[in-house]
Amino acid sequence: MKSYQQRGLILVAALPFMLVLAGCGGGASLLPPTGGAASAATGSIAFCTTRDGNHEIYVMNGDGTRQTNLTNNLALDATPAWSPDSTNIAFRSERDGNSEIYVMNADGSAQTRLTNTSTAESAPAWSPDGSNIAFQSDLVGDYEIYVMDADGTASTNLTNSPGLDLHPAWSPDGSKIAFKSERNGGSEIYVMNADGSGQTRLTSSLGVDLHPAWSPDGSEIAFTRREAGGYDYEIYVMNADGTGQTNLTNDSSAADLGPTWSPDGANIAFQSNVLGSYDIYVMNADGTARAKLTDTADKESWPAWSPN
Repeated sequence: MKSYQQRGLILVAALPFMLVLAGCGGGASLLPPTGGAASAATGSIAFCTTRDGNHEIYVMNGDGTRQTNLTNNLALDATPAWSPDSTNIAFRSERDGNSEIYVMNADGSAQTRLTNTSTAESAPAWSPDGSNIAFQSDLVGDYEIYVMDADGTASTNLTNSPGLDLHPAWSPDGSKIAFKSERNGGSEIYVMNADGSGQTRLTSSLGVDLHPAWSPDGSEIAFTRREAGGYDYEIYVMNADGTGQTNLTNDSSAADLGPTWSPDGANIAFQSNVLGSYDIYVMNADGTARAKLTDTADKESWPAWSPN
């Protein structure tokens, strides 16, 4: 696969398919902390919002300041994903009639389509070396995990499973991809080698597991879980081998979704409707000291923290 060529670099200082999640605000306010203090000051967070009347990709500082519209397009734009050097953002857009993968500079310029099919492509995820992008596509009739060169060429189906395979996430060393799969009747987190071999289930929940996200050191995976018979979603974390699964949010009356790690691994950002509307929150990596980063009556979702 070819090396990625950068496209003009300026760095500024949703809904996934087939799931009952929020769509894609504002100042920062705080919920009562449960101990410690979420620093959340490093890097930038891209996210999806409906505050302009349609779904747009915004970016803000890690503390919630300087919220800026990057896409400015009347069509749905969602699921942002940073390149490993934080100079580009891949995302899905419906601006050309169906959902395709696009890429833009980190300031929103040079928005370029990478995929061009009659089916739906979404949830892009960059390889750590920047040469490839994994994504989900229903090109063969059900959703599979694909990988392509970062310029959109050489697309390859990695999963080839009869069940839905969604939400790819690369390990920091580039050797593995975690993903959500429904191949065994449930919704579980799996992991595979970067070439699609060695597909292994990590969770065995009776509920719904989705949205895997590797910690920067590769030792842990955060994910979203809805317990069997329940209606709320929670942020969990587990060791990279699937052991030590721990509920971080414990909001029995709210939906907490879509975790993403800060570059130093100290914090996790996510979306939550704990106060009514969906906003972006941040907490310490152990679940303490939750802070609200966006604050509108609109829907904020799919946060993605820049690698640096």
